[in-house]
Amino acid sequence: MTTSAAGPASRTIPAMQDDRAGRRDLALAAVTIVGLSRLIEPPGVWFVAAFLLGAVILGSLQVLHDETVDAADHALGIPIESLILPAVAAVACLGAIRLVPFGLALVPALMITGFLIERCLALEARILSSPGGLDADLRTTVLVTTLIVAFLAFVGVAATVPGGLAQPGTSGIAGQPLPRRDLLVLATGDAIVAFLLGYRAAALRVTTLRDALWSAATYGIAIAIAAAALRFVQIPRLMGPALLTLTFYLWDAFHAAGPSRRRDVRWIWQTALLAVLGVAVIALNLLIRD
Repeated sequence: MTTSAAGPASRTIPAMQDDRAGRRDLALAAVTIVGLSRLIEPPGVWFVAAFLLGAVILGSLQVLHDETVDAADHALGIPIESLILPAVAAVACLGAIRLVPFGLALVPALMITGFLIERCLALEARILSSPGGLDADLRTTVLVTTLIVAFLAFVGVAATVPGGLAQPGTSGIAGQPLPRRDLLVLATGDAIVAFLLGYRAAALRVTTLRDALWSAATYGIAIAIAAAALRFVQIPRLMGPALLTLTFYLWDAFHAAGPSRRRDVRWIWQTALLAVLGVAVIALNLLIRD
């Protein structure tokens, strides 16, 4: 999608202030839900997360629509990938905030939540307003923001699964292998996060929906396998989400350097490797419980 060069430049100061107000309003609404979700325990919090994801997607659509109206007042189409980053950021904070104890510590955590969502919206608006494509600085900003959101999301998923954050040496569930059901929930949640963020990253590189969906699916599968493997070896606390974020970054770097044609031999080896690793991780988790 492109916009005319005169569009963003011709906008008035009141219009830009309204844009910022729209982003702040949406961020404030998300912060309210995130704060109230701290009172809800799993599995109820998953329903709240799904609601928040949908609400921020719809809210982002309206906010970005208002920010990308050109000088002639013609609304510009908003691609679905532009709605992903703010929505995942909101859900990520909803999960991660469960690690913050009740009290004054929640105040800065909620402020960070609002700031992150607002910055994601501003970043997507900036991408939509770049008719010449993304320059190196903007690509770096997108990558860094995506990795921050990914880390918080992986932390959030683990925080909402009982024993999701391993604590080796303890007597509780966090110090033992996860039950199969909880492990499946953990891997599925991380896979959904990776799929959504992977789709957003792929949409900046590929031109067809099929290629973007295929690329996003490989992100999801790779992260699901890595999540199950890391929990199996009981990587302690936040090291697990940090390593998942590193895996996401490496997978993204591989895709950024790779060809877009799925018939290339490297894509065949990639698919085969994911299948072998997936079978191995499943087998290890089954053996440890038998």
